[in-house]
Amino acid sequence: MFWNQKSDQCLLQFSASLLFTCVAPVHGGSLNVHQVASNVWMAQGEPAELDEENKGNISNSSFIATGNGVVVIDTGTTETYGRQLRETIKEYTDEPVRWVINTHHHPDHTFGNSAFSGVPIMALSGTKNALNRDGDFFLKTVKERVGDTAAETVVSMPNVNVEPGVKLFSGYSLKLMKFTGHSGNDLVVYDPQSGTLFAGDILFWNRAPTTPHSPGIDIWLEELDRLSEIEVKAIIPGHGPFARDYSPLVQTREWLLWLDALMKEGVMKGYSANTLIDAEIPGQFAGMSLAKFELTRTISHFYRKYEDDWWESTNR
Repeated sequence: MFWNQKSDQCLLQFSASLLFTCVAPVHGGSLNVHQVASNVWMAQGEPAELDEENKGNISNSSFIATGNGVVVIDTGTTETYGRQLRETIKEYTDEPVRWVINTHHHPDHTFGNSAFSGVPIMALSGTKNALNRDGDFFLKTVKERVGDTAAETVVSMPNVNVEPGVKLFSGYSLKLMKFTGHSGNDLVVYDPQSGTLFAGDILFWNRAPTTPHSPGIDIWLEELDRLSEIEVKAIIPGHGPFARDYSPLVQTREWLLWLDALMKEGVMKGYSANTLIDAEIPGQFAGMSLAKFELTRTISHFYRKYEDDWWESTNR
């Protein structure tokens, strides 16, 4: 379970904020690139919503030099970003990009796919189905919010289905794990050689989690318990800095627990959704970007279900 000794230590680290440590960034062009391990790098996005100023660069992309080619994990929001990422990779390794993995179907993780033509783009089959369902709507939204930077962006589908399990990339093994808590189809990648966990949007750090396609906070919380059992040396969340400890997991879990308790209490006291939207954000999340924005969205997504579940349980 999650609350083992290791996790208690992590919580203390989180509270003290002294171990929120990352190595100094190395700037590849205008991308904020960090070296996570000897052969692993992360390009960190800004903790913001899509807009013209940030040019859609709001999520994390990662790449692994396997010794026989590069694995890219998530390609960003625009084709422009995807091309920039592909060029930036050349600054850190001479190995060619040979594989791309999409962790889930949201546009800030997949819309750079078209910059990787000729490269197998891997995803869960459910991710491909979801992108096929939502892609046109996502594209319209991205172009409206990001503007000219997204002019050449198209929906480029993953072209290789993958299943959970260990997959070899020319002899370099990565463990692929299927989750559902964030988007319904979430691929988490673990690199046992470097001890790095590429969590996608199952984990956020210092940026409030998004919930539009989550099947339920309860499901997400159960999956965090599963993740806590993995021994890691580094965690790369979908948004926010990477960590040398379990702080992203602790913070994501505490945020979801607070939301769950807030909505359950609201239902029992007969509060409206608007009342909960005005709830005070706990002090432990004071430094979390977009907390109020995502509280509002989560209440709009989930509160009716909490009301329905409560009425059903009281009228059995």
